[in-house]
Amino acid sequence: MGDADITLRHLARRRPEDLVRALVPETRPIQVLGWVDSQVTNIERRLDKALRLRVGGEPRVLHVEFCFALRDDVPDRIFEYLGFLFAALRLEATGEPVPPIESVAVVLSGRRRRLPATGNRRIAWPGRPFSGARFRIDAVYQRTVGELRARGSVLWLVFAPLARDASAAALREVVAEIQARAKAAEERAELYTALLVMAAIDPWEHNLLKELIIMVEDKEEGLLRRTPIIGEMIIEAEQRGEQRGEQRGEQKAIAALLGRLFARRLGRRPTSDEERLIVERARAIGPGEVEDALLDLEGEALIRWLAEPIPPS
Repeated sequence: MGDADITLRHLARRRPEDLVRALVPETRPIQVLGWVDSQVTNIERRLDKALRLRVGGEPRVLHVEFCFALRDDVPDRIFEYLGFLFAALRLEATGEPVPPIESVAVVLSGRRRRLPATGNRRIAWPGRPFSGARFRIDAVYQRTVGELRARGSVLWLVFAPLARDASAAALREVVAEIQARAKAAEERAELYTALLVMAAIDPWEHNLLKELIIMVEDKEEGLLRRTPIIGEMIIEAEQRGEQRGEQRGEQKAIAALLGRLFARRLGRRPTSDEERLIVERARAIGPGEVEDALLDLEGEALIRWLAEPIPPS
């Protein structure tokens, strides 16, 4: 899935407690301390997929990986990420023990047959005792709308279009619940954007994207059309019908969220030319690189960076 998890990472960063409540099966008290934000310059991999916790007063780290599907490279990616994460935690607290780390792969689509509850990346020689990394699998697309709603957070409501029993009636209730529980228009727009992205993935071929767009517009007329890129997504859906699948869901969602991040950094929405440059750069060098620039650069430096020629791939 590459950097498409940006869509969900933005939502998860705002609601880490909601993420932990569903993914950490503990009876002991859990305290969320915040996302890992390494200052170690020689650790290049972004570490904002990992949360620092205290479980029963003891330090723990939760690593969450959003995956379009449980492809063969997912265990490799998780194992690789854990290496970077472990190195960063060890270097930041020299002489201190590295907290125990648990990984969870949240899977958005795939086979109809039930996925296993755990996965692993074995690196030991054949016939030798296990060595490598194990991780839990949360196949959200194989859950029901009721199971996702039972997690008790608007964060998990956005996955409802993926559910195996998703229907227009169920999504109408989900849209109403988001409308009632979101605290501000910006939050509603982000949640509705993610909801549409999930509907575009459509692992069960429910074909609910167009109906979902109408539901959201009925609640807040014009909200989505005023959202950069998502407005184009709606027009395309109306003109050509739903174009489901990973590529469409990824590109449109990433572009929308990068435009929203630009607006938060500069205090204004991007112009049409700036929006075009953001999309072109995301397609040319990857949305992760553009996100890094939007997070690291400010004001005129960001404007200059957007105007620079795109380096050849």
